[in-house]
Amino acid sequence: MQSSVIKTMILVSTFFAITWAPSNIYYFLLNFYSHLNLLESTYYAFLLISFLYICVNPFIYAVKFEPVKRILLGLIPCKKTSVQPDDSIENTGTQSEGTAAVQ
Repeated sequence: MQSSVIKTMILVSTFFAITWAPSNIYYFLLNFYSHLNLLESTYYAFLLISFLYICVNPFIYAVKFEPVKRILLGLIPCKKTSVQPDDSIENTGTQSEGTAAVQ
């Protein structure tokens, strides 16, 4: 269990560094070299890459991190139950007024 947690955290950290590095390097270069111009298309491209991390991060945890996977699977309402109804129970109770009138 411990190694899967470490692998998940390494994956998340690496993905964070890869997706946020281009925009941070671009901003660093803009501040360091004053003669560079901010290109709007480059800005939006790096912003899109950065936001990709925000969108994909929950799916990484859902697929790779076992406690999160268990909780999410428990939230699925149409999940088939493994417990079968017991047919050996007899109905020995009294009839209600609605069922007595039908008979």
